[in-house]
Amino acid sequence: MEVFKAMGQYEHEQVLFTREPAANYYGIIAIHDTTLGPALGGTRFWNYESEEEALIDVLRLAMGMTYKAAVAGLNLGGGKSVIIGDPETPRREMIFRAHGRAVETLGGRYITAEDVGTSVEDMDYVHMETDFVVGIAGRSGDPSPVTAYGTYRGMKACALEVYGDDSLKGKAVAVQGVGHVGYYLCENLAAEGAKLIVTDIHQDRIDRAVEDFGAEAVKPDAIYGVDADIFAPCALGAIINSKTIPQLKVKIIAGAANNQLQTHADARAVQERGILYAPDYVINAGGLINVYSELADWTTDRSKRKAGEIYQTLREVFELAREEKLTTADAADRIAERRIEIVGGLHRARIS
Repeated sequence: MEVFKAMGQYEHEQVLFTREPAANYYGIIAIHDTTLGPALGGTRFWNYESEEEALIDVLRLAMGMTYKAAVAGLNLGGGKSVIIGDPETPRREMIFRAHGRAVETLGGRYITAEDVGTSVEDMDYVHMETDFVVGIAGRSGDPSPVTAYGTYRGMKACALEVYGDDSLKGKAVAVQGVGHVGYYLCENLAAEGAKLIVTDIHQDRIDRAVEDFGAEAVKPDAIYGVDADIFAPCALGAIINSKTIPQLKVKIIAGAANNQLQTHADARAVQERGILYAPDYVINAGGLINVYSELADWTTDRSKRKAGEIYQTLREVFELAREEKLTTADAADRIAERRIEIVGGLHRARIS
């Protein structure tokens, strides 16, 4: 794969490849844009089938973080990192200490946090080698509850757009992935009286959701075709694609997963089927808001209030999409790009 060509496609500033065989560490850090501030984005630990797949994933994720921070109104740029390996490995200290050293070499241009396959404990190992990490124990901690709350609020904004009422009581919500974020999302939805249909690749997670919330369980491949009002992807990305879109029987796609669309054209395909899509980096920004609270010294309550503003942000996205006859994905991009352009064009005062 031509790395510089891939970087140019997404207009990234920097990509760092680091290896430490003794620690079984193979990592990639991507910095997309630092116009608004240092690049912040989590570390994903995943058993990628190839180095090319890992690179494409980290580039897409980093770009998504730039747009997520911009739309959320945070003074952050976008970055992401991936570690290639088995996320179930029990021996983790040296892997994440090696990753911390890689982060440290960037001198604060990139700040990491937890993501898929990583935990607060892993970030504590990273913190042994660098201060450029958030979401560690004793600070903002696990971002999952705030991510889930923001997603829940965004889902209510979608309901208002489609049904004229933001109540989710009685609405059938198909949740794909009931790990950390998906579980907390189910908790919010169950409290409002939504009907839950869940799936996951881990049976114990499904069993927990069934027991705690009275959810209906289906096989992973069956989740796309269930009769529901809302589909909530809360696992990995690229699951809205040419194979899954024809199966959907919902009116709304609103979930916490990153990069839900496999291609940009899928946003148009979803819209043509009469399905409202909540752009993923808008609705799932609660996690970023949570870890940003460490940098901004916000209280937990303030972080949750900020995540609740996702409701209004999505309403603005939907309004722009209607006015300009855009897909919701394009409308969100336009809002993000405007903020980056305006901030990037501000003149700094000079003292002579």
